[in-house]
Amino acid sequence: MERPYHYRGDLRQTALPEMLTLIQRTRVAGVIEARMGEFTKKVWLENGYVVHAASSDLADSLGGFLRQSGRLSDGQFQAAMERRGQDSNRRLGEILIEMGALSPAQIYQAIREHAEGIVWSLFSWEAGTVTFRMGDLELADTVRIQIPLRQVIVQGVKRAANAKSLVAKLGGREVVFEAAYRFEDLIEVALDAEEYSLLAQVDGKRTLYELCTTGPMSAADNARLLYAYSVLGLIRKSATSESAAAPSSSGIKIKLKTDS
Repeated sequence: MERPYHYRGDLRQTALPEMLTLIQRTRVAGVIEARMGEFTKKVWLENGYVVHAASSDLADSLGGFLRQSGRLSDGQFQAAMERRGQDSNRRLGEILIEMGALSPAQIYQAIREHAEGIVWSLFSWEAGTVTFRMGDLELADTVRIQIPLRQVIVQGVKRAANAKSLVAKLGGREVVFEAAYRFEDLIEVALDAEEYSLLAQVDGKRTLYELCTTGPMSAADNARLLYAYSVLGLIRKSATSESAAAPSSSGIKIKLKTDS
C-alpha cells in the first residue's frame, strides 16, 4: 500500500524554500516528489540531509550531464551507452570506471554535482505540486551524497531567477530585520565570507532597502539571500517594524537586475 502524504503543497501558493524548511524541521527519512506537467523530480532525505535525487526528464540524465560538463567525449558517451544497452542492469558509473573513462572519485563527484543540479532546477519552478512521504528510503544500491538541506535552501535561492517575487515576500522597503541565529547554524549552512558579511549587517536598525542596496553583492543577490535567511529563521522582522511588514501594492522598487 502506498504511504500517505505527510506534506503536500502547491508552488503557486507556497514557495519551494518555505516548503523545504517545513520538511527540514522533521529531520526524518523520506522522499520529496515535485511534479510539473509531465515531469517528476524526487529528492531523498535522511536526518536533514539530501542523500539522492532523480528526475524523469531525459535532459537531467547522468550521461547527458557528464557529456555537457565535458567529463566525457561524444565517443566515450556513445561507447558507454552501447555497453549499457547490452546489460540494462549495469550502472553507468560502473561501466565508465571499467572503461577507464573516469576514476571512482570522479564518478562520485559527478554524481554529487548531478544530484545538486536536479535539486537546484526545482527552485526555478513557480508551478506544480510538492509532496513529502516519510519512511524508508530504499536506496540500498544507490550511491549516496550528503548535503544539509539548509545549505540546499540557501544555494537554491541564490540560483532563483525571479528575485523580485522573493523580495515581495519579505515586506515593504522600510521593514527592519534583526539577527535570530546561533553560530552553530551558520556553520551548518556553510556561509561564505560575502554571505556572512550580509548577515552581519542585519542589526535591527537597517531597513530592507538599505540591506539590499548597500550589501556586499548586487541588490538582487542580497535580496535572494535575505529571503533565504528569513525562511531559515536566521533573521526575523523586528517588532518595531511590524507596521512596515506588509508588502505594498507598488512593491519595494529596488532595481533588481538578474541574469534572466
